Amino acid sequence: MNAIISASELADALRSERPPVLLDVRWQLSTAAASGQPFDGRAAYASGHIPGAVFVDLDRELASTPGPRGRHPLPDLDVFGAAMRRAGVSAGTPVVAYDGGIGWAAARAWWLLRWTGHPDVRVLDGGLPAWDGPLEAEASAPAEGDFVPKPAEGAVLDADGAAALARSGVLLDARAGERYRGEVEPIDPVGGHIPGALSAPTSDNVDADGRFRPAAELRARFGELGATRDVPVGVYCGSGVSAAHEVLALEVAGIPAALYVGSWSEWTSDPARPVAVGPDPQ
Repeated sequence: MNAIISASELADALRSERPPVLLDVRWQLSTAAASGQPFDGRAAYASGHIPGAVFVDLDRELASTPGPRGRHPLPDLDVFGAAMRRAGVSAGTPVVAYDGGIGWAAARAWWLLRWTGHPDVRVLDGGLPAWDGPLEAEASAPAEGDFVPKPAEGAVLDADGAAALARSGVLLDARAGERYRGEVEPIDPVGGHIPGALSAPTSDNVDADGRFRPAAELRARFGELGATRDVPVGVYCGSGVSAAHEVLALEVAGIPAALYVGSWSEWTSDPARPVAVGPDPQ
């Protein structure tokens, strides 16, 4: 099953006998919009969303409290499960997640559902901007779902696992190149990257419209970095959100990958961990 779905395919699916549950996961990395006010995903949802979609709060339902484990640690599974059931998610129902277009937040929801055992979840390619159908403002209240999250083994890396994978396999850094090189660091206390990690910005996963590049192009892109089905692959970013987008792109390319959820925000919380700077992985 493809991990992404086009807007036209979604429209057809919503008219089918087995329509998907829709998750609206609008979120922004920046803490302030142009107006100077923090971005409010719930307000964006209330101003118009795909009919039937339920808003999911990334910071509160797809992550737990920031701290030494990073800015977006894994959520408490009881909280996550309750949020998914409130949205109408059941083990036997398809799910489609979308966000405001960049794809990071929707990919985080996709990854969490896949990691915890849901067999049929996809991301709307291009997000809400790709949708040309109707919108509604009234909050959706679907029937309670029955999904119970059951985490899979081996899909999550901790700091030690990420460091080891950078030596024994392929560890991709999904942040912008200037952050990888340590030229700028707008969020975390230290710039640079995990020694041995390779720079692979999420911006190279998509075209100018924010839609994923074809699977063959993605395979070629990751193949140039040594990431193939034949080697263990892991991904990290700043806090485990954009890295989920990279895992999704790898999935489209047919390459399984693990996610270092704590990512750079956890790595740099311990000053004893080594940091590399510049374009050289080491």
